[in-house]
Amino acid sequence: MSMVALPGLQELIDSISRERNLPKHAVQAALREALLKGYERYRRTHRPDVSAFDEEYFNNFEVELDIEDAGFRVLATKTIVEEVSNPDHQISLEEVQEVADEAQLGDTVVLDVTPDQGEFGRMAAIQTKQVLAQKLRDQQRKLIQEEFQELEGTVLQARVLRFERQSVVMAVNSGFGQPDVEAELPKREQLPNDNYRANATFRVFLKKVLEGSHRGPQLLVSRADAGLVVDLFATEVPEIEDEVVRIVAVAREANPPSRSVGPRTKIAVDTLERDVDPVGACIGARGSRIQVVVNELRGEKIDVIRWSPDPATYIANALSPARVDEVRLINPDERQAHVLVPDDQLSLAIGKEGQNVRLAARLTGWKIDIKDTAKYDYEAETRKMEALAEERRLAREAEEAEMAYEDEDDLPEDEADVLGEQDFDAEEMAESTSDGFGTEAGEAIQRPER
Repeated sequence: MSMVALPGLQELIDSISRERNLPKHAVQAALREALLKGYERYRRTHRPDVSAFDEEYFNNFEVELDIEDAGFRVLATKTIVEEVSNPDHQISLEEVQEVADEAQLGDTVVLDVTPDQGEFGRMAAIQTKQVLAQKLRDQQRKLIQEEFQELEGTVLQARVLRFERQSVVMAVNSGFGQPDVEAELPKREQLPNDNYRANATFRVFLKKVLEGSHRGPQLLVSRADAGLVVDLFATEVPEIEDEVVRIVAVAREANPPSRSVGPRTKIAVDTLERDVDPVGACIGARGSRIQVVVNELRGEKIDVIRWSPDPATYIANALSPARVDEVRLINPDERQAHVLVPDDQLSLAIGKEGQNVRLAARLTGWKIDIKDTAKYDYEAETRKMEALAEERRLAREAEEAEMAYEDEDDLPEDEADVLGEQDFDAEEMAESTSDGFGTEAGEAIQRPER
């Protein structure tokens, strides 16, 4: 069998494997694909009689690497036919029977179609080199996807490598002994108080593993995602790790709309253990636990509040540190509430540029209107609540009546006919009974038995 020599093939594979952090079998697969593309280029120049090559034309060709002898061969699977119309896909029965008498029409044979060393050509070699670079990049992307796909939604340690436009390119690692992989931290996912200097380390939230032919880093990481706060608390609070305390909800504003407002997070926690204070567990003795989280987030303000199954209590807790007089659930169906606070607590409840009430609304899922207790018109608002309740009741009744009507319309025709006949027979029986035996007997028959 002929062979195209590739001097130093073993050393080439080992070198690429080390430089690109790829397993050797992946490098060999990329090399085979690249050499096949080079052979395609070679065949195109030697088949001027073919006006167009479709995508599947070269599917019957494959490249075989010979690591020991440092070279490669090209093999083609051809079908045995009586008369050859395409020599790349077919071979005549007469030609095959010269070496194999038992060959029959329709069988396939694998043939060595390796070109001579000199015939492979300079253009084919250039094509091979270009395709190899692309295939190696594809192999790296595939490897990164497999390595980090299961780590989406977790927190990783990252180191700043360089800056590209407004993004920070960081090196992250999936585990002990694994090579670093580049990740992108976009501007919108950065914290305003972070100092992203070269080689600085940060904890980042792996937000997404990008798929497809994406240029640049495939990993998208974040410092602004609420998942980072959850992970930091789970690390610092053993009760969360042991599932004694659970985090119910998180609302975070890491990049406020105004520079005059700092980053802030509200986190709702709960426990089923009566003797455990979930808020105290998260804060720690003299604030030791929460301070670690605050330091990692570069001074971000964090409110830890107690979750409650009662919406009114939960909303009041969520507006901490403001003191609330009363929470009125104006429209439970639409999740709208009025929160009454003293005059001196209005600004605190609303927060700077509305940040406190905005985060409380996101945390609870309720639309919250802050009202001054002294100026609140109870009678007028109560009338509105009653009117809304009556409107909802009428709407429900109308909907139920419409559903019942639709159910009647959905009855099969034969069943409706039977019901009609039964009604007619009952009336006829009542009339005949009344005529024959008198009114009392007729009424007795129509009354249900006890």
